[in-house]
Amino acid sequence: MSDSSDRPLVPQSEWKVARKALLLAEKALTEALDAVAQKRRELPWVRIDKDYVFEGPDGQQSLVDLFAGKKQLVVYHFMYGPDWEAGCPSCSYVADQFNGADAHLAARDTAFVAISNTSVDKIEAYRKRMGWQFRWLSSLGTDFNSDFHVTYSQQEIDSGEVEHNFEHQKPMGNEYPGLSVFVRTADGRIAHSYSCYARGLDIIMGAYQILDLTPLGRNEGGLPFPMAWVRRHDEYGDENA
Repeated sequence: MSDSSDRPLVPQSEWKVARKALLLAEKALTEALDAVAQKRRELPWVRIDKDYVFEGPDGQQSLVDLFAGKKQLVVYHFMYGPDWEAGCPSCSYVADQFNGADAHLAARDTAFVAISNTSVDKIEAYRKRMGWQFRWLSSLGTDFNSDFHVTYSQQEIDSGEVEHNFEHQKPMGNEYPGLSVFVRTADGRIAHSYSCYARGLDIIMGAYQILDLTPLGRNEGGLPFPMAWVRRHDEYGDENA
């Protein structure tokens, strides 16, 4: 993959003028992102009344257990259907950037876990293959994925319309990625504060953020869909060397 149209080659002084003009736009974007983040923090919360129980390598855990004593909990909804042989390549691309993040999140009173609609055995086998250490549990047999609009029944798929990303749309499959945030209230209850899907997940994709700094960018023009180039990290061939 390459862009055959080179950019103009200019003296350093001319490049600096152009770079400083871009810096003004970047600063404006940073301020806009800060403003959106503040609005995100000001969202009202929804109390969680269901007693969700998840399965992990060490047995069952409740939603409150996942907080591990922290005030906040971030859940990544990892696409992995119960009959799939491996986890979603795109979610695997995202998850490659989770290793080590949990320690830094914990320092800010925040726990992190991935949750998938498949068996613990499949999760653990795939985790070993990928070399990941972050916590990852199964929601198989619970309403959790359905309630947070990342897993749909065949009946819902057959209806031709599902609720996803806060609107009704034509289904693209049974499993979707997403991220949800939960918080413990002053009275010890659990509340849901935030969820995002689709392009809302871009912000946690570190490799994308790095590519956005380069001349080629994400270089996804002409692909069947934006992430069609993504492979699991042990599946890239010589064409990417």
